[in-house]
Amino acid sequence: MTDKKQRKQRNGKKREGVVFPIAESLNNLPQAYSSFLVEVLALISKRRQQAIMRVNVEQNLLYWQLGHHIAQKQQQEGWGAKVIDRLSYDMKEKFPMLKGFSPRNLKYMVKFSQVWPDLEFVQRSVAQLPWGSNCVLLDKVKSQDALLWYAKQALEQGWGRDMLAFRIDSNEFERTGKSINNFPVALPPNDSDMAAQSFKDPYLFDFIGMDIPRRETELEHRLLAHLEHFLLELGQGFAFVGRQVHLELGDQDFYVDLLFYHLKMRCYVVVELKNSKFKPEHISQLNLYQTVIDQHMRHENDNATIGLLLVKDKNDLVVEYSLAGFNKPVSVARWEQQIKQALPQEIESNLPSIEDLEKEINFLIGKDKND
Repeated sequence: MTDKKQRKQRNGKKREGVVFPIAESLNNLPQAYSSFLVEVLALISKRRQQAIMRVNVEQNLLYWQLGHHIAQKQQQEGWGAKVIDRLSYDMKEKFPMLKGFSPRNLKYMVKFSQVWPDLEFVQRSVAQLPWGSNCVLLDKVKSQDALLWYAKQALEQGWGRDMLAFRIDSNEFERTGKSINNFPVALPPNDSDMAAQSFKDPYLFDFIGMDIPRRETELEHRLLAHLEHFLLELGQGFAFVGRQVHLELGDQDFYVDLLFYHLKMRCYVVVELKNSKFKPEHISQLNLYQTVIDQHMRHENDNATIGLLLVKDKNDLVVEYSLAGFNKPVSVARWEQQIKQALPQEIESNLPSIEDLEKEINFLIGKDKND
């Protein structure tokens, strides 16, 4: 290698045949170049994402049309699964470089067209989801209302396939918007609807371990030890502010268990943890915290602070009566430590009840004593 080439490699960076000396690249550029480069890279990234999205939409529309044609022929001609197997084979022979035409995937296409029969709706909604996410929806969700909800959330929240499956497995649709609250009377209509959909009941804390926390401080420590999972369970928009946030009122000190800020609702959210059944005085405690935060921490552009009370158990009627008369927005929900895994009905029906087991144990104990 010549000395000249070595100097070029040592003193410059080669891009498409042009050598940029280091000194020139750092010192001799206009001041605005750095921000201009950021804009250019952002533009390229945006256009690439849009191109990928267009390809994704076109693929899903193709899959819908294929599924629709197959379903029509099956209905008109009475074709069965063998035709799909043969069609898959012939398509692979014709387009050996293309993937996605397996018998299993063709069946997904048929189901896709049947679950979403309106092509115009497909174009502006589920066609924008990755095909894998659509397959998760088809596999895991039966209710049409739930399908629409999960599809909408996946688009708005940017859920990938794994996150979508996780949300479905944790019954997100059945829990969202189910907390008892006074939002309709404590918040303007638009804010009330958004707030109601930002809270759920129950909250699932299966990530904190199997042993039951004895005290509320222990529960708090475990939630913070798994803060990422906790935020995931709370939902999109929650930003953690602090724990045991000190509030001074007169000559007394108070401490908020957990304080969050909700980026969409533009407000603080006070979270109070209770390792016991709901009591009416819990609402008064939350109301005090909310009032102090509204007066001393809330910015003039922030909305009213919302209180979230998480209890181990509650009587819904008692909660409703306890919320009556309070003008601070409060949501009350249960927290559960473990997700109950549902057993197949045919297996569950054959399992003995706790009472049956107790009778059997007592019978065996009595038999041993007699022997």
